[in-house]
Amino acid sequence: MTTKVREGWPDVAKGVCIILVVLWHVVTKQAIDMPGAGAVTDVWSTVNAQLLPLRMPLFFLISGMFAGRAVTAIDGASWRRRAARLASVYVIWVLIQTFVLALTPDFDTARASDAGELLAQLTVSPTNLWYLLALAAYLLIARLTRQVPTPVLLPIAFVASAAAASGVLPDLGNLWQVVQNLFFFLAGMRLRGTVEAFARSSRPLHPFMLGAAYTVCAAAVGVLGMRQWPGVWPMLSVVAVAFGVATCAVLDRRAGAIARPLRWVGRRTLPIYVLHMIPLALIDAGIRATGIRTTPVIEAVQPLVLTSIVIAICLGVHAVLRRCGLGVLFDPLPLADRLRGRRRAVRAIQT
Repeated sequence: MTTKVREGWPDVAKGVCIILVVLWHVVTKQAIDMPGAGAVTDVWSTVNAQLLPLRMPLFFLISGMFAGRAVTAIDGASWRRRAARLASVYVIWVLIQTFVLALTPDFDTARASDAGELLAQLTVSPTNLWYLLALAAYLLIARLTRQVPTPVLLPIAFVASAAAASGVLPDLGNLWQVVQNLFFFLAGMRLRGTVEAFARSSRPLHPFMLGAAYTVCAAAVGVLGMRQWPGVWPMLSVVAVAFGVATCAVLDRRAGAIARPLRWVGRRTLPIYVLHMIPLALIDAGIRATGIRTTPVIEAVQPLVLTSIVIAICLGVHAVLRRCGLGVLFDPLPLADRLRGRRRAVRAIQT
């Protein structure tokens, strides 16, 4: 009996994506507000903006690839459990962020200031943790549409993505991103075989060709102001995702020294994702308290250094919390299972 070996490139891709997510927040929420920030930080901001069509679409494509079995299972227990876990982790960390980020009022990120805002963030106006809520919603949508043929479902999802990217949705936090990325989750789930075949066939020249194509397309979109033209942004994301898949597949096969740490990080994305805004906000507050002004040299290296520090803190805090018996913060379902088991045992004794 042979055991199927897990492909490494999806974990490489997840590692790249979570690093880019942290880098995005480091630049947009900390570096650009540093006293003295100038041209070098502007370059970081521009580079980060050009990666928008890659980061989350690739993340959701990979998530969709590994959701198919849960969504199509006959009893439906698996997808419900996954969705419940994601939604509950979202609620837990929105509440934690609400209290902790109140300590850093000058840090530029959404946090609820009253019960109404908190309710909105938990439902229709998701916070920076929107990826979790989106995945829970995508699992439900994928389950409800599991009988819809792929040639029908994916074009509908693409139109929804195009509409969201065109700015037609009301400005409700990150809701537009939830709608926009549904296409890539469903594409990963429905076209997993095609994506895996593309990854296997990718050769070292392919990332350079696709990277050049993406650079040209992104430049054209920027110069011509096509960002909100219907269909342009999701099509640009398709090119970016193809570049990302090819690059990660080649790195996984040909550059083990780079791929191994990325795979390691890629298997630990949840604690980094839910935690990273808190240490970033606290570090930002500490830097502001010193009154330090940035310099071009600091501008050049700070985003990379701070991204590395924040990720290391997140993984360290995660390890400590688990050792302290607080792993429930990252997966509350085992606790819920134990409580249900105890209630059943009590009822059995009483009867």
